[in-house]
Amino acid sequence: MAHTAMSGNGTTPGDDPLQTAVWRLRSRACWADAAALLPPDSPATALQRAVLLVERCLYTERGWEDAEDALRTAEALAHGDEERGAAACERGQLAYTATLHGVRDRVDEARAALGRAAALIPPGAPGRALLDFRRGLIAENLTRSPQAARAAYRRAHAGAAAHADPLLLSFTWRHLAGLALRDGELAEARHGFAESLRIREELGYLVGTAPALVSLADAESEPEASRLREEARRLFRLLGGVPTWLARQLTPPTPGAATA
Repeated sequence: MAHTAMSGNGTTPGDDPLQTAVWRLRSRACWADAAALLPPDSPATALQRAVLLVERCLYTERGWEDAEDALRTAEALAHGDEERGAAACERGQLAYTATLHGVRDRVDEARAALGRAAALIPPGAPGRALLDFRRGLIAENLTRSPQAARAAYRRAHAGAAAHADPLLLSFTWRHLAGLALRDGELAEARHGFAESLRIREELGYLVGTAPALVSLADAESEPEASRLREEARRLFRLLGGVPTWLARQLTPPTPGAATA
């Protein structure tokens, strides 16, 4: 099973050289190169290729056809319920990502795919935490239901901790902190954002470090907030403007422009 690859914990059992190479490329925003290392002829590697290319869509807003092709292959090769559930979870994530980025409204497809995944992945299984997290994303960002999102993120957080998935924990920390920030709970928000950043730095997940820095900056006061944003800009430029959706948040003010 490729559950660790689905959310990515940055480590591989026995220091598998192939998986180590895939992780290093993935963490540096080289998803296509990472996917090219994996033969698409087994359920586990086909699913992992799909995971990588779906993630590329989220961070770069491109590569949609490659992700669809990889996902169809993973769906065709999946055998057991958990493999089929994992593929359905990726199908839901791709549909969510397309909707989020305004490519096409696929929210109904996203919900249906995650519903299929929930029917196939048993409670307590490693893939369930990622599924809960993605249901939280839909609740927070598409249906605007923060209470439902918080409940889903908390389930995902507990599952990620139980299955030792630190990268997924970095996502649940960050999104729970974002909800806390909306509610004006600054101390809770700072703690969650700081934990997310710490984990990503420890794992070497460079592509996710700039977003974590920006999130923490939003909860900090000056001059720390400006220092964090400048560090995020440096990483953003280093990775060639990825993730694309950070560009608006990291554009420095025009010199001499009036500020509120």
